[in-house]
Amino acid sequence: MTNPIIHPINRLKICAALNAAGAYEGEVRYEMRFGTLRDATQLSDATLSKQLTALEEAGYITRFREYGSTRQKDTVWVTLTREGRAAFLAHMDALEALARGEAGVEKQ
Repeated sequence: MTNPIIHPINRLKICAALNAAGAYEGEVRYEMRFGTLRDATQLSDATLSKQLTALEEAGYITRFREYGSTRQKDTVWVTLTREGRAAFLAHMDALEALARGEAGVEKQ
């Protein structure tokens, strides 16, 4: 079954970009800069921020701000949580099963 939190295309793009970049919790935690994620997903700052909030509320990502000398020099870092990565990988498996016709759909 697909994941309704990850399923919207912008959230799927975010999770895919973080996963592909290795920006997830594991034995070592890696992060991705907000600007790099924005560029990878081709989303506006506002859209990316809104979608990150939804993923963060679900516990799928974490983000933190590294403060610079001015607000413009701040850096926001984003990471897929263990739960978020597991949900993303399960969602991808469900999509692949759907594409193969193996998701409980009877063949006619």
